[in-house]
Amino acid sequence: MKDKSYILISLVVLVFGIWSVPKIVDRFKKPDLFDAGLAPAFELTNQNNKKITNKDYDGKVYVVEFFFANCPTICPIMNSNMVKLQEEFYGNLKFGIASITIDPERDTVEALKAHADGLGVKLPFWNMMTGDRDYIYGVAKKFNMYAGKNATAEGGFEHSGLFALIDKNGHIRSRMDEYGNPILYYDGTNDADVAKIKEDIKLLLEE
Repeated sequence: MKDKSYILISLVVLVFGIWSVPKIVDRFKKPDLFDAGLAPAFELTNQNNKKITNKDYDGKVYVVEFFFANCPTICPIMNSNMVKLQEEFYGNLKFGIASITIDPERDTVEALKAHADGLGVKLPFWNMMTGDRDYIYGVAKKFNMYAGKNATAEGGFEHSGLFALIDKNGHIRSRMDEYGNPILYYDGTNDADVAKIKEDIKLLLEE
């Protein structure tokens, strides 16, 4: 009788062990990041009056945002979170940031330089860029990240607070939501999303 009880308990332990292994593995498995295809191309001028294109980011993992220096609402939060990414990955020459103004009339090269200095931008590949307004809005539209002039909005402009994550091959990447759908972009004003993009940048740097 004791032998039968021992065998029964052993089988239960074995079955439970086999069932629980995938759960343990899933817990430590790195998430696969969705590939949304090539990011839109761009050619703009940075805070150092240098022409910058998406090709300058080839071989790098980088984050794209659309902002403006005089934004009184979400941009300070977005820029602050970009500074956190700078601090997290400072010294890694395979990481960069592309901040594109949607208010190029005011955000001249000189204005962006002053803004960058005020934020403490020191990452070699953090470019704050300006150019023709219609061209910039066209790039934002290709990203499917809203940007537009609105006289009734605070600061005179409306835009998304999203961050786009681009891999070393120039592809837009993102994690999936709880239903298995790609989130596409990360909320640059949300601490939880900023934590997620940090994790996903690390994954892409290892690819």
